[in-house]
Amino acid sequence: MKKFLSIVLALVMILSLAACGGSEEGSSAAPADDTAAATDSQADTTPATDEAVESTFKAGFICLHNEQSTYDLNFINAAKEACEKLGIPYVIKTGIDESEQCLAAAEELVEDEGCTYIFADSFGHEPYIMQAAQEYPDVEFVHATGTHAHDAGIANFHNAFAAIYEGRYLAGVAAGLKLNEMIAAGTITADQAKVGYVGAYNYAEVMSGYTSWFLGVRSQCPTATMEVSYTSSWYDEAAEYETAKALISGGCVLISQHADSMGAPRACEENNVPNVSYNGSTISVGPNTFIISSRINWVPFFEYSITAAMKGETFDADWTGTIATGSVEVTEINEAAAAEGTQAKLDEVKAAFEAGTLHVFDTTTFTVGGAELTTYLADVDDDGTFTGETEVVSDGYFHESEYRSAPYFNILIDGITELGN
Repeated sequence: MKKFLSIVLALVMILSLAACGGSEEGSSAAPADDTAAATDSQADTTPATDEAVESTFKAGFICLHNEQSTYDLNFINAAKEACEKLGIPYVIKTGIDESEQCLAAAEELVEDEGCTYIFADSFGHEPYIMQAAQEYPDVEFVHATGTHAHDAGIANFHNAFAAIYEGRYLAGVAAGLKLNEMIAAGTITADQAKVGYVGAYNYAEVMSGYTSWFLGVRSQCPTATMEVSYTSSWYDEAAEYETAKALISGGCVLISQHADSMGAPRACEENNVPNVSYNGSTISVGPNTFIISSRINWVPFFEYSITAAMKGETFDADWTGTIATGSVEVTEINEAAAAEGTQAKLDEVKAAFEAGTLHVFDTTTFTVGGAELTTYLADVDDDGTFTGETEVVSDGYFHESEYRSAPYFNILIDGITELGN
């Protein structure tokens, strides 16, 4: 009888242990959504790790909004994909403000969840992530779009971004071809080729984005001009919708945006105005007007940095992804809205980027106050005073995201008008 009870107890213990394995407690599952769709291939990475490290390693992610934001959804999907590929548990916290709430979330991820790698996705999270990194020196903290890691001297604090200006330029090429098609069809005249842009804030990240997109537009349609209007929010669907409508009412015949909701794409669909979005396809709300979108694919960076953290290896303090690393992508074009020949032209331009023969901010392709830009001191070492200290114009182009991953192009070039809020 005692032998029988011993066998039963042993079986119960085995079954209990099996039930505990492979848990992803607190992980967030993003819904299926076409805003994350992209077609470019991802960079191959090697998730090399041993079982002992893997069993204790856990990643945490802090997002400003939730899956309804195209920006945050892009991070959420990438985090899930990378962690599941690497076979590690993860926790995703959404709706975390750019405030002390971010520090509290980071502390909870370390102390309550046992995370040893933590990533935050919004610009204003940075000071709190830096503070957390100093509180927990054995945890790796990573922040997107930040400006301080390259010179902060905090060994476990990192920034990351990508050369998304190349993706935006590609999307702009598609928009310029659409304008040419509209001109050829007599829908508009060449001098009516005015595009609109819904921006969140007049930060360098937004200005770099809309300028690179506009330069892509103008590379195909030289008569194009652009008006930019800001919403003063990263995510405000009503404001983005009304801002896009106002730009359309003001004569803009094609709209793009650096804002995170479906507001602008919905306004374009309702008014039959072509749209180029950001962070993923918005074809679900703009089946007749969505042309293309650019986005940063965060999977290669997550795999690279998480693998290094798991192995106890150092990784870049300030990392910039490129087309070559699989970090800069555009979605499939929507044939229902794109101009004929768009894909062939995009393939040609992308090949030029990869060959290094094309630079987005080639100073011969734009002017500032009627003159070519020959010198510019950018605020690369961000000390809070917005004082430029680094020469970034050389070899005939503005070297964006080469001296720091976060964008620092904040120049209003000719042909673009800011309308304010």
